[in-house]
Amino acid sequence: MISWRRLDEHDFPVLAQWLGQPHVARWWAHETSDEAVRRDFGPSARGEEPNQDWLALLDGTPVGLMQRCRWDDYPEYIEEVAPILTIPNSAISLDYLVGEPTLIGHGLGTRMMRSMLDKTWHDCPDSNTAIVPVHADNVASWRMLEKAGFHRVAIGDLTPDNPTDDKRHVIYRTDRPAHSSCRTPDSTTRPR
Repeated sequence: MISWRRLDEHDFPVLAQWLGQPHVARWWAHETSDEAVRRDFGPSARGEEPNQDWLALLDGTPVGLMQRCRWDDYPEYIEEVAPILTIPNSAISLDYLVGEPTLIGHGLGTRMMRSMLDKTWHDCPDSNTAIVPVHADNVASWRMLEKAGFHRVAIGDLTPDNPTDDKRHVIYRTDRPAHSSCRTPDSTTRPR
């Protein structure tokens, strides 16, 4: 069963370990030093940043990360995407990683995404859309989005997370289902 809790500073060592895994480092291209992780994830963990970092727990064990933010909170990103796609008001963006290499390729990413979407529809009643850009070469990521119910709505050039990549991106969208008031077992949030 997948549950969620907000990432806090005690989780930074495991996050740094995940960011250093080759399957994560390829797409996130993030520094893994203690200082870099504190610098980039600390503001969210302390509630100083509008985005939210959620730790995915599988039967209580940390297995991945989901970042959730409102596009409206980051107008510079809306401006970059504007030539390709109009972002609806109150739309959500999600970024994600499965940290444990042994869990890759077993459907965990899809389960995490479905669970976080259900949680998002519950937590954010004014948000009806999730829009996620993915580098065009990250086939595993965009296939996971498709399995989780997203549809490709645009293709275009965006600044890549990994500076070694070109700008080609695909953009996926899903909308709040009519029955979103029903919560699934994978959408629980465990308190700390």
